[in-house]
Amino acid sequence: MLGLGSKLGQVRVAAARCLFPGLQDKLLQVANGGASQQLRLSSNGARPAARSISWESRRWLHRSVGTSTGPQQKHGTFYEFRTYNIKPGKMADFLNLTEDKIHLRTAKSELVGYWFLEFGNMNEVIHIWKYGSYKERTAVRRSLMQEEDWQQNYISKMLPMLNYQISEVAYLVPWAQMHTSPKPGVYELVSYQMVAGGPAVWGKAFQKALSAHDHVGYCKLIGAFHSEFGQLNRVHALWWHEDCDTRAAGRHRAHEDVRVVAAVRDSVNYLVSQNNKLLVPTPFSPLQ
Repeated sequence: MLGLGSKLGQVRVAAARCLFPGLQDKLLQVANGGASQQLRLSSNGARPAARSISWESRRWLHRSVGTSTGPQQKHGTFYEFRTYNIKPGKMADFLNLTEDKIHLRTAKSELVGYWFLEFGNMNEVIHIWKYGSYKERTAVRRSLMQEEDWQQNYISKMLPMLNYQISEVAYLVPWAQMHTSPKPGVYELVSYQMVAGGPAVWGKAFQKALSAHDHVGYCKLIGAFHSEFGQLNRVHALWWHEDCDTRAAGRHRAHEDVRVVAAVRDSVNYLVSQNNKLLVPTPFSPLQ
């Protein structure tokens, strides 16, 4: 555990980094020079004292820092991930109601997929909507507020079935494209909490790890997204699997593939936590 002095030191370094561009190179020179000087001063054969440089500081010193902005933000298209937690015993009623009225919603904007969870958080549904701009989303929301059938026959009946709702806006990572599934199957939403900095910091390592899994062939990457609103520094990878047993067999092969192991080993340096959910598409989901 870091002492108060070490924590304050890290705060001062972070503040100085913001105020003085180029401080990173200077700190490296000081750190390396100080270590060399310490070794020179230890002429009596005694082991020199270790320098107190935290793992977090060392990792920051040895990587370049950039912004998270990429080409996906520039063309404006974003995806809204909506998560609804349903009251126990109400899932069937919720899905039946939604299937009956979803055409009113899809007439306003593009639905990418709609799933209920098989593994992960129980009694949950996740749906992803695509927008070309924030103005489009605002216009859609205004139109739905004025849609009498939607408000009276869906929203008023649906809301009492919910415990809570979560809305998250995400962009495709700069190198990713949206894909469709080759045939009906199941989906896995893997959510990674990454270190701060965005794709400019962890993008190459993360791309290498996802591509290595994709190339093994047991699954297909549908899309990779990083958050803009909601929990920040979060990345979602949406995978398609033929079925759960195919996923299990593929995971076993991936763990024995040296390319996958090497790529994952590099990417975990930027990983804080990870969460996996197995999704089953609803009958009205475009992605099946």
